Amino acid sequence: MKITVDEVKCCGAGQCVLIAPEVFDQRDEDGIVILLEPEPGEDQHALVREAAAVCPAAAIEVSDQA
Repeated sequence: MKITVDEVKCCGAGQCVLIAPEVFDQRDEDGIVILLEPEPGEDQHALVREAAAVCPAAAIEVSDQA
């Protein structure tokens, strides 16, 4: 799994951080997403997919290719 985030699209809702805090964080100054782990372990895959699905700005893209 490979993750990319679009900081321009991000609205700072923080749902990704609540769902997968080991993979996502937010900048303190504006709440924009920070990708902590672009290729998370298999144990995080379901959470990452959920975070991408609930992102209100569709700023998270998940690819199954490593």
